[in-house]
Amino acid sequence: MDLINSIFEEHISVMGKTREELASTIAAAARSIVECFQKGGKVVLFGNGGSAADALHIESEFLVRFKFDRKGLPAIAIGSGLSALTAASNDYSYEEAIAHLVRAHVAPGDVVLALSTSGRSANVVRAVQAATDNGGLVIGLTGADGGEMKTSCAILLNVPSLETPRIQEAHITIGHIICEIVESEVFKKS
Repeated sequence: MDLINSIFEEHISVMGKTREELASTIAAAARSIVECFQKGGKVVLFGNGGSAADALHIESEFLVRFKFDRKGLPAIAIGSGLSALTAASNDYSYEEAIAHLVRAHVAPGDVVLALSTSGRSANVVRAVQAATDNGGLVIGLTGADGGEMKTSCAILLNVPSLETPRIQEAHITIGHIICEIVESEVFKKS
């Protein structure tokens, strides 16, 4: 029970600090996505491991629904195309794979959600640069000190923690908050 209580206490502490430090930046990120969708753009998401799973989770919230039935919003998680991802890894390199696919999907005005708990994953960092080069607005979800992503993202949501599980928990909460704001703004009921 001590370990369970300790994990909950750590989670609650990180979530409280995340709210204090990032609430206005989360709102700015959500506004950027609302504007993107209103102008006919799309959201492209990516990450590695648990961050890739989080990208897929957030993608489905946009594509299907979050809190209410509505038209799907255009979003694509790079990891959802496993055959393309593995082909790019094989034909180019693992470090280049996501960037190669980002170049195919990201257009000017699109928003990119790049997830990396450290902000140092070489393939994610390269993909961030590719998205920027293609005219996408990059929102980085990181933790720790933000790594290389802290200087390469237009908007940085840097969770104040060094613990990967707590960072990932905050990332999915941030994703849910963004989805709720976006859904309510894009589909305002008069």
